[in-house]
Amino acid sequence: MLQCLSVLVENRAGVLTRVTSLFARRGFNIESLAVGTTQNSAVSRITITLPGDDELVRQLIRQLHKLPDVLMVRHLTPEDHFSRELVFIKVRADASSRAQILQVVDIFRGHVIDVSPTTLTIELSGKDDKIQALQGMLEPYGILELVRTGPIAIERGERTMSVELPAAEDQ
Repeated sequence: MLQCLSVLVENRAGVLTRVTSLFARRGFNIESLAVGTTQNSAVSRITITLPGDDELVRQLIRQLHKLPDVLMVRHLTPEDHFSRELVFIKVRADASSRAQILQVVDIFRGHVIDVSPTTLTIELSGKDDKIQALQGMLEPYGILELVRTGPIAIERGERTMSVELPAAEDQ
């Protein structure tokens, strides 16, 4: 079963390496990893998706809390969060197939972000099943390239994951 961890870390060089090294040292595979700054530029959020059970997640959370730059860790269960992924799909699209591809993209609420004489590049955000379904519909036309971000996640309702770091002192 895929598990989702949300980790707030200090936005410093080397922090991502320390976090991913923890997984590698213990032989745990990361299915996807998405990293970006938060509303506070001194803090980054790492969304990690990995296969495993609840005991594995508890063990990883304990280990992550021991890292010096980790500020907060949450296990996000399917009921308590939203997650979405971004995908770009470059598909073969000649004049005879272009209208059909555009109809498929419209049904999935995707967007064409680039057009060339022989290709269309499509952008879609959503859950894995939506992305897989669009991919399946486009495969007969010839997918030339596909790039996925991995999911990002945020908790439902009023629960938040944020921290305030003290301002850096001027030297």
